[in-house]
Amino acid sequence: MDYVLLPKIELHAHLTGSVSRSTLHEIWKRKKASGQTDLEDPRLVMPEGKHDYNLQTFFPLFSSYIYNLLTDEESIRYAIDSVLQDFLADGVVYLELRTTPRSTTTMSAEAYITVLLGAIEEFEALHPQLHTRLILSIDRRHSIRTAESILDLAIRLQNTIGCGVVGIDLCGDPTVRPGGQVAVFTPVFEQASRAGLGITVHFAEAEASGSHDELRTLLSWNPGRLGHVIWEDEEAREVIAERELCLELCLSCNVQAEMVHGGFEGHHFGHWKDVKGPRISLATDDVGVFGSPLSNEYRLVAEHFHLDRPQICALARQGIEGIFAGEQEKQRLRDIMWKE
Repeated sequence: MDYVLLPKIELHAHLTGSVSRSTLHEIWKRKKASGQTDLEDPRLVMPEGKHDYNLQTFFPLFSSYIYNLLTDEESIRYAIDSVLQDFLADGVVYLELRTTPRSTTTMSAEAYITVLLGAIEEFEALHPQLHTRLILSIDRRHSIRTAESILDLAIRLQNTIGCGVVGIDLCGDPTVRPGGQVAVFTPVFEQASRAGLGITVHFAEAEASGSHDELRTLLSWNPGRLGHVIWEDEEAREVIAERELCLELCLSCNVQAEMVHGGFEGHHFGHWKDVKGPRISLATDDVGVFGSPLSNEYRLVAEHFHLDRPQICALARQGIEGIFAGEQEKQRLRDIMWKE
C-alpha cells in the first residue's frame, strides 16, 4: 500500500516542531550572512538522524534555539510555507496546525498569527487539495492574563482572516503546574467553548501530568480531542469511551522520546484500536524533530498491529468527525478519502 498517496488528516502538529532541519538551515544561513544571528548552524544543534529527544531535552530545543531563528515575517513565512509543502507532499488533505502566539523583537503576538493566516490562505489558493486551519496554544507556563489574551485573539480571528482559527490547545512542559494546578485555566477554556472554538488538550502526556485531579479538570473542559493519552487512569478511560472522544496518537514521538515502554508494539494504540467509542487520529506531533511523516505513522501501525488496507483506510477516516472545521469540510473529506 502506498501510504503517501493515502489521503490523510493531521490534527496534532506543532508548527515550529514541524519545520524541517533543511528549512531551519536555510533561515540560519540568511540570518548569519546578514549578521542577524550568532546561533550555531542547525545541522550542528540538530544533527541529521538524531531523533531521540526526550522530555528533558525537547523543550529547551525550542526555547533556546528554534524560537530564536523564527523571529521576523520573512523567516516565519518561509517556515510555514515549507511546513505546508511537506504535509502536502506527504498526502495530507486536511491539517490543523497549532502554535503558541509569540511576540518577537519585530512582531506582536497578533501580527505573528496574522502572518500565519495570510500565508495559509495564499498556499491554499495555489494548492486547494490541502485545507489548513490554525489552533492557538496556551502553554502551561503562561499566566492567566496571557491565556486570556490568547483566547481573545482566537475569538477575534475565528473565521475572519484567511482560513481562520478553529480552536485552542493546552500544551507545554507536562511537569509545570502538576497535580491539577491547570485548573487556573478553567475559565479560559469554558469561555472558549461558549465562543464555539474547538478544544484539544495534551492529556496524560507524562506521569507528572497524569494525576487524578488534572485528568478530571481537563475532562471538565469538555474537549473534543485529547493528545497523547498515555498515563490516563481507568476512570478517565471510561469517560473517553463514553464521550467517544477523538484521540490524537503520536507513535514515533512517544516511542523515540521514551514516553512509552515496549517500543511500537507496546504503544497504547494497541489498546485504543479495539475500544468501542473513541476515534483515533494518527499524528506526527513534531515531524521536524522526530523525523517521521504521517505516511510513516500509518506504515508503522500497519506493520506493528497487522492492519490490512481496508483497516488502514477506515483508520484514516476516523479523524473526519474529530476536525474542528464545519460540516462542509467534513463532507469534502468523506468524498475524497479512501474507503476500501
